Order: sequence, then structure tokens, then C-alpha cells
Amino acid sequence: MRRGSDTLAATLAAGLVALSGCGYAVSAGLKLRGGAELAEVRPFENLSTDPSVGVEVTSALREALARRGAAGDGARALIDGQVTTDTVAPSFAGGATQRVGLVVRARLLVDGALVLERQVRREADYLAGADALEGEARRAQALRRLAGEAARDVLSAFEE
Repeated sequence: MRRGSDTLAATLAAGLVALSGCGYAVSAGLKLRGGAELAEVRPFENLSTDPSVGVEVTSALREALARRGAAGDGARALIDGQVTTDTVAPSFAGGATQRVGLVVRARLLVDGALVLERQVRREADYLAGADALEGEARRAQALRRLAGEAARDVLSAFEE
């Protein structure tokens, strides 16, 4: 009988080792300034001419909170703000590469009181594209990437 229990223990140990490399991890949670552990993200006001950039920043913040187990409707903490983009400018002579900038102004309110306000600015270069549609698609992709980076920066600033 001992041999069967040794085999079972070895199989269980091998299974645990295999599962540990599957991308699952235990999150330490999040502690925001002002003592809140959960936060709700309201839609960011879009002050730019790019129609989806406010939604991108809001979504990126909500995803970052959800990954940390800190997202919650009706939470004590509220994150909201505004986003703007800079006008397109060539980053090199010839205009093959364009530069776009994203500015996120975010506020953290806990129990209705302003705890912290932060402004984050991120910039990225992107290839202009063969035509206007390709250029706009690449610009939108660069703004999505910047929204994710800005969301991580904002959340880091709001963390204790």
C-alpha cells in the first residue's frame, strides 16, 4: 500500500508544479491613498478630437484594478478625470514617422473628498502609413498603448 500512496503524492506534487507555471498568481491586492481597497472608475471626459481615447483610458484603468482585485461598483474610492491628445507632428524629416501625445488628468476621491490629483503625459511614435486610413489606424493603436501605460502610471501614483 505504501507504494500507491507514494505514487499519488508524486502525481499531486507534479500537478502542482505544472499548474504553477500556467500564469496563475496570487495578487497582493491594492491599498489606495486615503485607505480605500476598492475603487470605481467613472468614464474619463474626452477633451481630444480622437473619439475613443477617453474610453481606452477608462477601460485600461478598470482592467488594471480588476487584475488587482480592487474594482468595485459603489466603492469608497472613485477615480475620474480628463484626457487630451497633442496634435500630430512629424518626429523625423520627411514625415514617415509621426508623434502623438496623450495627457491624462486623474483624480482620486475617497468618501467624496479629493485625496490626490495627478497628471500623466505619455508620447509615442508611429509609422505614418501609405494612406490616411492606415495612418489613422496606426495612430489609434499608439493611443491604445499609451492609454495602458498612462493607466498604470495613474494607479501607481494613487497607491500607498
